[in-house]
Order: sequence, then structure tokens, then C-alpha cells
Amino acid sequence: MKTVLLTTAILAILAILAIIAVVLTTAPRLLAKESGPARATSAANRVRPALTRDLTAAGLRFGSPVFLRVFKEERELELWVQQPGKNTFQHFRTYPIAAMSGNLGPKLAEGDRQAPEGFYFVAPSAMNPNSSFHLSFNLGYPNTYDQAHGRTGSALMIHGNEVSVGCFAMTDPKIEEIYTLCDAALKNGQPYFRVHCFPFRMTPQRMAHTKDHQWEPFWKNLKEGYDLFEKNKTPPSATVQNKRYSFK
Repeated sequence: MKTVLLTTAILAILAILAIIAVVLTTAPRLLAKESGPARATSAANRVRPALTRDLTAAGLRFGSPVFLRVFKEERELELWVQQPGKNTFQHFRTYPIAAMSGNLGPKLAEGDRQAPEGFYFVAPSAMNPNSSFHLSFNLGYPNTYDQAHGRTGSALMIHGNEVSVGCFAMTDPKIEEIYTLCDAALKNGQPYFRVHCFPFRMTPQRMAHTKDHQWEPFWKNLKEGYDLFEKNKTPPSATVQNKRYSFK
């Protein structure tokens, strides 16, 4: 009798331990699956106090218009914020890109694993708090230039989760900061924010190494927009004329 009771007690304890193990295993996933808006709100609550503090220290404001630049070779994403009372933008933070596939050069076709190069913009409708990659926003590839050159592809994002096939992937803590700043700017009245994607920092020294490269003419066209921002610190407006980018 005692043996039966002991066996029953042991089985009960094992069952309880199994339940605890399941709870501990699934709890993080359940938390991670909170709805998109709730996930974005939770992220903002985590990062906004430090962002507001650091922006204020730099003479900037949380919710001001933002501008992003991506540099593939350096694997960096720059975030710029508009200066109060001015049209110019000030560099706020540079984030390392955690993962990116492909080589230098533009994306040409669906499935080529290339990350895009060019001038893109993100409207509120492109923000995706429901992303499978924590938080994300769609770059809008293919843009008018890409379409004029017959390029194809879809769902090219900046997102979290450190995994990429043609996208620019960040760590989750970094995308929380980037997403929160961009979302706040849009909700504060910025109609869209620009994202300029470059193969590398287009300095004269670096451009000298592109002579006779397949993409040299394309990169020289990108450099026109790069140089305008370097000079004026105001993101240029890019249009397409005769299959080339034109800036103003």
C-alpha cells in the first residue's frame, strides 16, 4: 500500500514539474506574440525615456521628422532628426546592421537575395508592428526608378530578428529604437520619411575604386543625391526622368 502511495506521489510531482516546464518554455513565446500595436507600444514604453533624454541632450525633440541612410559596405544605418525650427537634419545615432544578404549593387529581381540601393520613402501604411521579425517597415521597393528598369521584388524591409534575405535586419533592441522614432515622427505629422540606401559612403576616395565597375554609372547617379544631403543636410526629393534619378 505504501509503495502504491509513494508511486502515486512521485507521478504527481513529475506531472507538476512537466506542467511547470511547459509554462516556462511557452511563456516567452506567448509574450512575444502579443498583438502588433501592443508590441509596438511595449517597445516604445521601453525605449522612449532614454531616447527622449538623449535627444534633449543633443538639442533635438522626440517626435520630430526623421531621415534614414543605409550603407551596405559599412553595414550601418544612420538616423537623422530634424533640428527644431530648421529644415536641416542632425545626425542622432548610427546603428549596426546585424544581417544583410547579397553583394554591392542594386536589387534586380525577386529572389536574387540582393538588398536594394536607391531612394525610398516610408508612409504610415508601410509600418508593420505585426511583423514576424519583431517590428518592421516596408521600404517601398520597387520604386519608380526600379520599375522603369524592369526590376522586381517585394516586401523589402528594415526589421528585427537578425535574419535577412534581401532586407536590412537589425537586432530587436535596435529596431525598437528605430521603429519608435520613425513611428513617433509619422504620428506627429511627418507624412512619410525618406530612406536612402547606398552601396557605401560615396566619398571621392571610395568612388575612385569604382572605375569601370558594372554599376559605376548607377552609383554616380546615386552620388548626386548623396552629395546634396552632405552639402545641405536636407534630404533631397528624388524623381525619375529618362530612367535616371533627378534631385531637387
